[in-house]
Amino acid sequence: MDFTGETNEHEAQSENTPLSFTNRIDLTELQDGIQKIREELSKVIVGQKGMIDMLITALLAKGHVLIEGVPGVAKTITAKLLAKSLTVDFGRIQFTPDLMPSDILGTSIFDMKKSEFEFRKGPVFTNMLLIDEINRAPAKTQAALFEVMEERQITMDGTKYNLDAPFMVLATQNPIEQEGTYRLPEAQLDRFLFKINVEYPNLEEEIEIIAREHDLKDEKKVDKISAFLSQTQITKYQALVNDVVVEPHLLKYIAEIIINTRNNQFLYMGASPRASIAILKASKAYAAINGRDFVTPEDIKSVAVPVLQHRIIVTPEREMEGMTSKQIINQIIQTIEIPR
Repeated sequence: MDFTGETNEHEAQSENTPLSFTNRIDLTELQDGIQKIREELSKVIVGQKGMIDMLITALLAKGHVLIEGVPGVAKTITAKLLAKSLTVDFGRIQFTPDLMPSDILGTSIFDMKKSEFEFRKGPVFTNMLLIDEINRAPAKTQAALFEVMEERQITMDGTKYNLDAPFMVLATQNPIEQEGTYRLPEAQLDRFLFKINVEYPNLEEEIEIIAREHDLKDEKKVDKISAFLSQTQITKYQALVNDVVVEPHLLKYIAEIIINTRNNQFLYMGASPRASIAILKASKAYAAINGRDFVTPEDIKSVAVPVLQHRIIVTPEREMEGMTSKQIINQIIQTIEIPR
């Protein structure tokens, strides 16, 4: 694809001159807004640039995110701060073993004055919903949540209630603790666009975290964050992402990655067509936040691991050897020729 004009203009450029192009979609406002969010979150969050970019990507791709990591690596606070940087409604639910579907969806209450039932909306009726320790609630409560995530509506007593856009679920879970938890089935994990693994900070980052906490004193971390993007702006940017160009050879590249997961000897279960669509949507959003109205192979490679690692199952033999889904996905990407 030629993004700069005539071929002779390319030839006239020096090898050291960076490639320039003009977007067919005006992404200036989107980029400015995303950069402000990054700057706001960096006031509190040390490092974790990859996680922040993936959260923003998921927001623009209308996807939900599962954040996994040991306690204390800023999973919950990052989700809170992201919501604080947006002028949207925010809700939080702490999942527990005794939580019922009505506790998140809402319930019908009999109004004595009107002699009729009135539906009281639950905490799921918000724009950004944080679910803490999603694997602590029983299966029926998890299933109720996943139905809302997919349909973005609930039906109660024969009446449909639509959720306002944008709607995004950020769910956290602890991979270490198993007591009192209910493992999410693969079919339900598939509802999440991304699964993000949050790692421990390195030495420099750890020092910075301690220093910031020391300087914070009695001030709350959330108070440092200002809101920039409104609901209207977010839905506008989500619509812009749909117009990002994906060349046919890149569609084939996505398909080849997915097909290879189904034929891989190290995998018990490969990815479904929903994973193909997820990579497509995520790569378009990732290109947009990086200022491009076209997808590159690097965009696809950047989102492949968070899209796929919770949708595939490693064979027990390889799992016992310590092989992870992330390693296998990277191996698959390395074996496929990158389209140019």
